[in-house]
Order: sequence, then C-alpha cells, then structure tokens
Amino acid sequence: MTEMILLKQGEMVLKGTNRYTFEDKMRANIARRLKHLGKFKVYTRQSTTYVEPQSEDCDMDAAYEAMKHVFGVVGLSRAKACEKTKEAMLETAKSYLGDQLSRAKTFKVESKRADKTFPMTSIALSQWVGGELDDLYPNLTVDVHNPELTVHLEVRDYAAFVHADPEPGAGGLPVGTSGRALSMLSGGIDSPVASWMMAKRGVALEMIHFYSYPYTSPEAKQKVLDLAQLLTPWTGRLTVHVVPFTHIQEELRRSCPEDYFTLLMRRFMMRIAEGVAHRTGCHAIVTGESLGQVASQTMDAMAVTGAVTDLPVFRPLVGMDKEEVVRLSRKIGTFETSILPYEDCCTVFTPRHPRTRPRLEDVEAIEAPLDIDGLVKEALEGIERVQLG
Repeated sequence: MTEMILLKQGEMVLKGTNRYTFEDKMRANIARRLKHLGKFKVYTRQSTTYVEPQSEDCDMDAAYEAMKHVFGVVGLSRAKACEKTKEAMLETAKSYLGDQLSRAKTFKVESKRADKTFPMTSIALSQWVGGELDDLYPNLTVDVHNPELTVHLEVRDYAAFVHADPEPGAGGLPVGTSGRALSMLSGGIDSPVASWMMAKRGVALEMIHFYSYPYTSPEAKQKVLDLAQLLTPWTGRLTVHVVPFTHIQEELRRSCPEDYFTLLMRRFMMRIAEGVAHRTGCHAIVTGESLGQVASQTMDAMAVTGAVTDLPVFRPLVGMDKEEVVRLSRKIGTFETSILPYEDCCTVFTPRHPRTRPRLEDVEAIEAPLDIDGLVKEALEGIERVQLG
C-alpha cells in the first residue's frame, strides 16, 4: 500500500456537533496548499485527516512541509498503510522504518486499535511486534519511558498504518472558522507575529499598510509585501491594502501639537482601517501593540486611539515582552525580513516627547478643526490592493 500523511486534530475534537464544519474548512485549506504539488485525496476518519497521493508525481516532501503550516493540525507524520494483520504491520515496520530501527539504541511500540473488531488488544499487539523487532535488531533495547524511537501502529477502519514519532503541527483552529479581520501590517517585528497569532485562532485576514512616500521608500513598501508573502503559507491567500498616508501626516504636522502627533496619526489609521474592514467583510481590527512597549501603547493611549472605531480591536501581543515576540518571529520566518533597515510611516515626524497619558476630550478638541471625513475619504479612494499567495 502507499505512503501517506496522517494529520492529527487538536482542539477541533472538542467542538461537538459543529466539529464537521471545522473539519470541512481544514480539508479545504489543505487542498489549496496541495493544489500545485500533485493530485492528492484528502479525507477525515476518526479524528485523523489523511493526505493520500493519487499519482507517482506527487511531491510528498513538499506536501509534508506544507502540512506543518496548516492550522488545526496538532501533529503529523508520514505513514505507510498495510493490511490489518500483525504480520503485515511487522513487515511494514521493518521495510518502512528499517533505517531508523538500525540507527536507534532504544525503542518502544505504541498501538492504537480504533477498529475494535481487530482480534488483538493494543497492548498485545505492541508486545508482539516489539518482541519481534527486539529479536531482529540487536542494537535495540526496549525503553517504555524515554525511547529514542517510537514505532506507532494504528489499526483503523479499512487499513493499518505504521509510522515513527509524529512531529508537532501548527495547532490552533483552521483559518476561516473564526471570522474575518483586518490586520494592520507595518514593517516591524510585532505586526506579522500578531497576524500569525490571529490566523492560528482561525481568523481569515485582510492586511492594511500605511505608506508615506516620499518619506518612506519603495523598498520599505516592498519589505511589507515580502512580510505578507512570508505569512501566506500559514494564512493562505492575502490581500494587502496599501493606503497613501502622506497627506494626512503632513496635515497633522502642520496643524497639531507635536506631542499629540502619534496619537492623532493612529486615530486616523483606525478610522481608515474601519472603512476598509467594512468594505471587505471584516469584523475586527488586529494590531501588534504590546502594553507599555512605546509611548503610543500605554493604556490611556490605546483607549484614545481605539475610541474612533466601533469594531473590536484585537491586540494578541498585549501581554508579551519583546523577547517572546522575537522568538515567535523567528519561528514563523519573518524576523530576518522585519529587521531590514527600511523606515515605516510610524517613524515619520516622530515627536521628541510624545503624550503618554492623553485625555480623549483634549485629543478631540485638537482634531476638531481638521477635515477628518475628507482626509479619510481621500485615503480610502487612493488605496492600492496587492494580492499575494
């Protein structure tokens, strides 16, 4: 029988009667990731999703790597199917895992008997196959507590499967099962990580980026698009809404006190983001803010910037320190691009002494002379949309 990929579900198994909605969405996400890697059959049985190649030209190595980025999968392994007999499982273990069995010093066999009509118990099957392997490989010693290699046997409804230790999957929930949100993407370390964290919770994302040419360069804009592209293996296809922000920043610099500049700028960003969210069916805004990290991310400042929108504002990094964020950034592959030395619009006209404890009534009084609706409308009409993935 053929080699295939087994994907173990995580918290989806707790979803009760609507669990199949989650499974359907995960299979659809998997199918999109596999589309250019060959013809695969994707199906779910007994809390396991199977990825089975249908032709010899399927790229199994690339498919396995792609499955590591699928949210909803808690563990994955490459496995070989065989007949549901103890002899067939032993022979498959020898042929499929022979190299690993020859290299290992300690091992154990774990069995799972989902098909209760199979005549042996899980313990009896493990003991029989383990005893045979122990006799066949003199380099091996049984260690049931901390083995170097675990041989897994799974007896399921229509076949048995043999595989070695599964690798951790991406976890979380399938993208698209928790609604749609608009993520504010800068060129820094934080916002790609925040986007990834929301996607892990099943949120489908649109991205928005504020571009202040000529104060920010075309290279800075490309850096942000590159960051979005790096997220697509996790999130699926993305649209980045690139907002022309220069006029608003120049108007704020001309008309408003310097120490309020960052607050006012972020309030305009929120207004524009809300407009894009309504256009694209998004029901929340995502930011990379972390409490106390910079002057615009104090509790008072975040309350003032969030006051201009009725949409929920998700801040998944709010309780994390920079070291934790950097660690996640490295894990998801965005760190090296994030630290490229290109400016973003948040560094343009940075005040020397930003206001950290603003009062909403003071900010609204400063904004009153501005043509807020006109500036927001102009920015929305000038948006460039870039599709990635």
